[in-house]
Amino acid sequence: MTTSLETARHPETLKRICIEPVTRVEGHGKVTLLLDEDNHIKQARLHIVEFRGFEKFIQGRPYWELPVLVQRLCGICPVSHHLAAAKATDQLVGVDSLTPTAEKVRRLMHYGQTLQSHALHFFHLSSPDLLFGFDDAVRHRNIVGVIQDHPQIATQGVLLRKYGQEVIRVTAGKRIHGTGAIPGGVNKAVSPEERDYLLKDIGQMIQWAQEAVGLMCRIYLDNADYHQQFGRVDANTLGLIRPDGAFELYHGGLRARSPDGVTIFDHIDYRDYERHLREEVKPWSYMKFPFIAELGPELGWYRVGPLARVNNCDRFDTPLPEAERQRFVAEGEGRPQQAALAFHWARLIELLYCAEAIETLLHDPDIGGTELQVRGDMRPKGIGVVEAPRGTLFHHYEIDGDGLVTRANLIVSTTNNNQAMNASIRQVASQYLSGRELTEPLLNQIEVAIRAYDPCLSCATHAVGKMPLELSLVDTAGEVLDRLTQTPSGEVRR
Repeated sequence: MTTSLETARHPETLKRICIEPVTRVEGHGKVTLLLDEDNHIKQARLHIVEFRGFEKFIQGRPYWELPVLVQRLCGICPVSHHLAAAKATDQLVGVDSLTPTAEKVRRLMHYGQTLQSHALHFFHLSSPDLLFGFDDAVRHRNIVGVIQDHPQIATQGVLLRKYGQEVIRVTAGKRIHGTGAIPGGVNKAVSPEERDYLLKDIGQMIQWAQEAVGLMCRIYLDNADYHQQFGRVDANTLGLIRPDGAFELYHGGLRARSPDGVTIFDHIDYRDYERHLREEVKPWSYMKFPFIAELGPELGWYRVGPLARVNNCDRFDTPLPEAERQRFVAEGEGRPQQAALAFHWARLIELLYCAEAIETLLHDPDIGGTELQVRGDMRPKGIGVVEAPRGTLFHHYEIDGDGLVTRANLIVSTTNNNQAMNASIRQVASQYLSGRELTEPLLNQIEVAIRAYDPCLSCATHAVGKMPLELSLVDTAGEVLDRLTQTPSGEVRR
């Protein structure tokens, strides 16, 4: 849905509905809807209203602090930032290839992170909508309602997440904000006792993950006509891929495809990302709007994350998720799936993959090796990319001769999904809300579309100085005594 010229010129003539805060997501955001007198929606936008500023305040810090420092961006996906920064600092210390033990310990950490994050999102944040319906009573449509009505599902979600956190603790030292990855490798291997501890429950985790995929598949297909259209937007896709086209989360080349599945570029070295990706800034959000340079900002925006990854890959290298992928692809009838709610199905296929991949790594003798770190000749630039649970994550650092950071650029998963999320919001608003009296259940559909992307809004706020700033002085009676506004260009007006 596009905004009319009249709306853009005279938004003050329209009614404004604000959904604030957006609930059951990580971070703080709001949605604004502009409606005419007949309740037809003329504009729908997702606003990110908090600011973090990590790209600025890590400047001047020594490079070896980065893997630990930048994960303070988030308490939900710190491992993703930890590993992306570690991969970038590998390059800063002249390392292009880790020891087998170091790489496999990092992969194990990464799979544990993705497992726990996907379990948290599906079972705790999204399952109330999917199990009870979007218009269920607010007091019941939450995790407490799931515990009361579906205790087995809730318990499985809790224990799956707990298991993933234990994998992180074993590999990173603690469950949140660990220190396991260091420039050039890791600081510990997995002991035989730790390996046996994790192996004890992995069979149960795989079974529960498989049941979760089956649950989501049934939910999606039982009302397929509706679910395949809800939040559906045709988007380009971007993600890492292995050299043979297999699914990849930790290391690979970049692949981008069009909404029809046509390859735009393939196996691109992610250290050349600046040649292929650009970032646009808009005045109404702290979050940037990336796009594929070859296509431009209007046509080049794209989707990342589970839906993009499962659409993009040619196969999984473990049997259970590959069987699920084939069923997922068949529902697209020869075209990539584009519906927002298909994110949940793809997310649980990935959860199943992580459980199987963890089991495989725990049986690998390299996981307990003694060669943990390598060093080379220092370099001035390092770029690390991983597939975080929410999508492709870029960390780019440059240092001076003293090893101090002179430049940092972070393109996080939710930023990559920014335009796609806004497009899904507009689609839902236009198709399901326009012309109707807005109620809480109807407005919840906007939040359902946002939650499908599993956004981490805290991670995604980096466009310093690009949003207007307003300061108001208000007396005790509520009267505004004075107001100062700083425009996006930096001009201050009274």
